[in-house]
Amino acid sequence: MDKEKLGIRWFETLGRGDVSIVGGKNASLGELICSLAQDGVRVPGGFATTADAYRAFVRHNDLGPVIEHELRALSVNKRTLQDVGSTIRRAIRHGEIPSSLRDEIEAAYAELGERYQDRDVSVAVRSSATAEDLPEASFAGQQETYLNVRGASDVLQACRNCFASLFTDRAISYREQRGFDHLSVALSVGVQKMVRSDLAGAGVMFSLDADTGFPDLVMIGAAWGLGETVVQGSVEPDEYRVFKPKLDDLNLRPILSKTRGAKEKKLVYSQGGSAATKLLATSTAERESFVLSDEEILTLARWATLIERHYETPMDMEWAKDGLSGELFCVQARPETVFSQKHGGVQTTYELSGKHAAPIVTGTAIGQQIATGCVRVLKSMEEMSRFRPGDVLVAERTDPDWGPILKLAAAVVTDHGGRTSHAAIVSRELGVPAVVGARGATQILQDGQTVTVSCAEGSEGRVYLGAVSFDTRELSWDDEGPLPVTLMINLATPDTAFRWWRLPVQGIGLARMEFIINDLIKVHPLALTRFEQVTDQAVREEILSLTSSYPDKQEYFVDLLSRGIATIAASQYPHATIVRMSDFKSNEYRKLVGGEFFEIPEENPMIGFRGACRYYSPRYEDGFALECQAVIRAREVIGLDNIIVMIPFVRTLREADAVLETMARHGLRRGEKGLQVYMMCEIPSNVILLEQFAERFDGFSIGSNDLTQLILGIDRDSEELRELFDERNDAVKKAIADVVEKAHRAGRKVGICGQAPSDYPDFAEYLVSLGIDSISLNPTSVVALAERLQVRQSRLDVSTSPS
Repeated sequence: MDKEKLGIRWFETLGRGDVSIVGGKNASLGELICSLAQDGVRVPGGFATTADAYRAFVRHNDLGPVIEHELRALSVNKRTLQDVGSTIRRAIRHGEIPSSLRDEIEAAYAELGERYQDRDVSVAVRSSATAEDLPEASFAGQQETYLNVRGASDVLQACRNCFASLFTDRAISYREQRGFDHLSVALSVGVQKMVRSDLAGAGVMFSLDADTGFPDLVMIGAAWGLGETVVQGSVEPDEYRVFKPKLDDLNLRPILSKTRGAKEKKLVYSQGGSAATKLLATSTAERESFVLSDEEILTLARWATLIERHYETPMDMEWAKDGLSGELFCVQARPETVFSQKHGGVQTTYELSGKHAAPIVTGTAIGQQIATGCVRVLKSMEEMSRFRPGDVLVAERTDPDWGPILKLAAAVVTDHGGRTSHAAIVSRELGVPAVVGARGATQILQDGQTVTVSCAEGSEGRVYLGAVSFDTRELSWDDEGPLPVTLMINLATPDTAFRWWRLPVQGIGLARMEFIINDLIKVHPLALTRFEQVTDQAVREEILSLTSSYPDKQEYFVDLLSRGIATIAASQYPHATIVRMSDFKSNEYRKLVGGEFFEIPEENPMIGFRGACRYYSPRYEDGFALECQAVIRAREVIGLDNIIVMIPFVRTLREADAVLETMARHGLRRGEKGLQVYMMCEIPSNVILLEQFAERFDGFSIGSNDLTQLILGIDRDSEELRELFDERNDAVKKAIADVVEKAHRAGRKVGICGQAPSDYPDFAEYLVSLGIDSISLNPTSVVALAERLQVRQSRLDVSTSPS
């Protein structure tokens, strides 16, 4: 055998075209070093054994007949998967490495030590199969990795163990399902300088949103210590989301969200004994801190973007931070294998429709589906025989050995793990809902219970007791030319923003700030600006608990609100996102934590202290100042300059002037830095004085619910008068027609964000006939209306074409 074909290859001599020589993982490491090092992407050095070296090892030990015999027995059901895998692995582990290959590995390890000035340099020894990290089949986690390996003899043993791991039960099973020939797949071993992340942190990242496929996002998971805890799902990591289109501007910090994980354990180097690593509890300070600084988050996100551009496909990467040097490293990169394989305008939506109590278990939602099934709490794979197709798997966590069970599950619930854990990744690939990091699930859920697992209600996954009915709808569309009006969507919370990115819309016509305040912040803004006025001790403690990560309580409000707004705006960038300043009524404000100290009860809050009048009033202005700061940060720091501000419930021209002056005083000045300010048109005075309001605002959005209520004199929430409340009433339609005509005469855009177009397609057609600029809908109403308008446009085209 030619020595060159038998031996090793240094990473810097490899590229992505060398998968057949050194497998997907090692070829990718070589590609990163050769092509992206000049762009600042750091990759630890090392070398790889070749596929020919593996084949020579098999021939040297006459293992071919053993492997072939065992696999044949498996194929005719004479032997179990466990028996076959165990027999083959044992035979490989007892094999002898050919002397020429042993000499080359020992010499390369010695040279690696010289390169890093450490004779017994600590290395990671990783398996890299020749059918691995392909866009259509990742094989991730099918083979073994050994960390903190020191000394030539231990490296040789780790190489032998990696060879054996080509025939783990999960690897055999995966190849069977994907139709790969076992004997045609070879294994390369990568020997890579260890990054001392045991003294810092590590994790994974995706160059898209791993739950929705939204392409303009980098998603990073981070935990203390070695990264295996994140990959295995044994901890709930921090999660950071970064908006890719703004990363090239170094003056911006486009971090859309930072979620602190529990991070209760970390994997570190072991001192003495046979184990190279050990699991420790993290300190309180570690659990309450973010693993990465903002600058480190942005650095990794820029690397992810560079790597994706280079490979021309979405990527799944692993990173590590060296606790000695403080440097970040990329230690693996492979193609993402779920959303990169999906194409076309088809989306299935799920929505609970049946009555249900509060969820009994909550965690992080993976996917957007809902499923019902019988609970099976499994402590290990040994209990697999108890699991039936369609059961709900409940376990502490999963790893690749659990693959056969996951393929049978209707849903998955794990005590531990985050969005990048094994359970999350495989559930996405299989298309089943999973709730990960659901603390205590294995104790709370009981064998035999029927439960409904819902991942269709935002980022929080929920498990309900019993079979809760739910509806599914398949939305499908194609681009058949322009519509006669711009379609936009209404969004309430950041949790659902990226779910709808594929819809045929151009922007967000209404982003409701109050929902972000209610769902994410929970605290009345004045309870943060005037904390001393909160006299109830229990309420004070609740506020202190919610704001514990923020020395400045007001920063808690601004930070969460700005990132929430920016997340919604990112989902439709660069199209406009119209953000309505808070439009709580006083009774709704009162329900926020601490609200009872700042809100005066009103007999009719619907037409009371709400909207514009609050913003310039001394009773609320310091709360409005926080809202303004959040918008400024979302636009000018995070970089979502597609945000348009909208003011609700502006009763008079004097009030319009007062609000605009107050905004300018707090840094939001109409016309500066491209800022546009819109006004809700929802009061009869708005219709009557539209021309004068148009001198003060850049555009209008019709709130058909409030406008109907005030024109017809009907409480929109009245059950008794429900049949009389109809936005299609002639008086309402006449008012809307006046608004569109006057706005256009004044050179202003006008849209509608009320409920009526979503409920009544004929009403939407009426709006189109008026020449309205945009219609903003509930997301699930978009496709049906788009199709209806296309049919309408086709009829018009036919009727106006020359005969």
